[in-house]
Amino acid sequence: MGRKAGSLYINPKKFGSLHKPCMKEMITFLNCLAVNNNSNDKCVRHKELFSACMDSQATNKRKSWGSINYHLQRLSRGRK
Repeated sequence: MGRKAGSLYINPKKFGSLHKPCMKEMITFLNCLAVNNNSNDKCVRHKELFSACMDSQATNKRKSWGSINYHLQRLSRGRK
């Protein structure tokens, strides 16, 4: 679940609902595939929208901060 850093407890599952890009496009594409028996020809428009969204996300290279528990542990080591 989460680790204790000092007396502070953080549950990382609560942070799972943060920004999820292209989720709507992916779901519409997968639903289209499910309705059309995995026929890729009938879902071309949804596939293009999903690919365009994923390509736009690839250009936004954001430096990862790592997990919040890692940073809490790192900060608590400096206090000792």
